[in-house]
Amino acid sequence: MTIAITGASGQLGKATTGFLMQQVNPGNIIAVVRDPEKMKDLSGIQVRPGDYDDPASLQAAFEGVEKLLHISSASYGAHATQQERNVVDAAKAAGVKHIVYISSVKLGEQPIFHGAQTNVQTEKAIRDNGFAYTFFRDSMYMETIPLFLGSALENGQIYHPAGNGRVSFVARTDIAEALANVLAAPKGHVNTVYDITGSNAYSFHDIATLLQTTKGLPATYTDIPADAFREELVKLEMPPVAVDFYLSMADSVKEGEFEHVDGALEHLLGRKPVRLEDYMRSL
Repeated sequence: MTIAITGASGQLGKATTGFLMQQVNPGNIIAVVRDPEKMKDLSGIQVRPGDYDDPASLQAAFEGVEKLLHISSASYGAHATQQERNVVDAAKAAGVKHIVYISSVKLGEQPIFHGAQTNVQTEKAIRDNGFAYTFFRDSMYMETIPLFLGSALENGQIYHPAGNGRVSFVARTDIAEALANVLAAPKGHVNTVYDITGSNAYSFHDIATLLQTTKGLPATYTDIPADAFREELVKLEMPPVAVDFYLSMADSVKEGEFEHVDGALEHLLGRKPVRLEDYMRSL
């Protein structure tokens, strides 16, 4: 069975490739990347050029592929939606049978989070095109926490407009290992949706408490107005579409879109997922 991974040079893609190499013949793994030079540290696998903005390159990269891991686009808004549609269309043209797709946890029909809005459309495109599918609906990665904390890792002061919303943070390495287990399985996981979460959901007040217990910081969380958060993002010279993306993420946390907790990850791993407390100690 030939397995391809899009975005294979990214953090999730490379981690998944590493786990997958332990379970299948590396020669049956195809890393699809914009820059093949970035995969030089993984020997034995096939590396093919493929760009989400270049459908022809994707179709060529997917030739002979039976199972495809489609890692969602890192772009924003309509651009991300089009890129992901390019992947689906190219997979259809190349004869791919099964797509494993990275989506958003507990996905509703009209999510607040802009990334999840793209996920809704991509999931529909995959289903409508008749693929066998496995959807990994991931909660937020633990590895994003330092981005939220900023200087709080030094002074303990967390500022974010997420209200009392909670997040079931999950370790990227756990997701990668679970993906590899699914990709390597000769059967099963077909037309299945997994909500991939940590074992508990945490508010930013809880994160502040963890900063106190794991780092000894006099930490507090301040729920700032969304307008103040927008001003800070604009100061970073982010493009407007990116500012809107991160505001939508905060709003979605506030409204509970990331609070769902599910046992699917533990089942796929055959062990307990990484605990947030242990991750925080490692920062």
